[in-house]
Amino acid sequence: MSKAATVPSETFSAAQFQALVRERRSVRAFLEQPVADTVLASVFETAQQAPSNCNTQPWIVAVVSGAAKERLKARISSDFVQGKMTMDFPYDGKYEGVYKERQYDAAKQLYDALGISREDKAARGEAFYRNFEFFGAPHVAFLFLPEHFGIREAADLGMYAQNLMLSLSAHGLASCPQTALSFFADQIREELGVDSSNKLLFGISFGYEDQNHPANNCVTGRADLAAAVNFIND
Repeated sequence: MSKAATVPSETFSAAQFQALVRERRSVRAFLEQPVADTVLASVFETAQQAPSNCNTQPWIVAVVSGAAKERLKARISSDFVQGKMTMDFPYDGKYEGVYKERQYDAAKQLYDALGISREDKAARGEAFYRNFEFFGAPHVAFLFLPEHFGIREAADLGMYAQNLMLSLSAHGLASCPQTALSFFADQIREELGVDSSNKLLFGISFGYEDQNHPANNCVTGRADLAAAVNFIND
């Protein structure tokens, strides 16, 4: 006899899960308070349950904290100023139409929250530079893809990242995925002892949210369901 499918009760599942997903957002200012090792283990154990093509689980993750994080921050911050960038994947996407509109709107929401005008390029540059200070987060997870994998496996890594960020949210933690951290792939591998065969896709800064920082007043919207999903029945 086959095992019957388990249907989660309405009281447990849908409302709580929807709230978790809707409340997760990119946070750009963190408290210095580190996350306990037991909580970190629970967060990443849950993330490990992500689906993948043929269950290959093609993610290699390095989590940096403490003195190691401070050394890495100092190095990539300095290298950014000097233009010493080493990327494993091209950063050449160009957005058109509605995608460009969403990009501009997201930037406007952030800079408005920070009180930075469109004309103040220096202040905008300083805000971008905070990427390489991990927005003050006590921890950063770097997500690597083994070099023989391609776009399908990169999608697997994306599913892992969403699991990770939702797991962080469920534990009362905040996060910010940052493709900007992939600008320094060689430096990050060297500092963290990661083999050169693992290619850096992006990083995720995380920790406890600094609720008093103006950057965290930025909340971007999402397109209506009809703009992205077609339900086809005939």
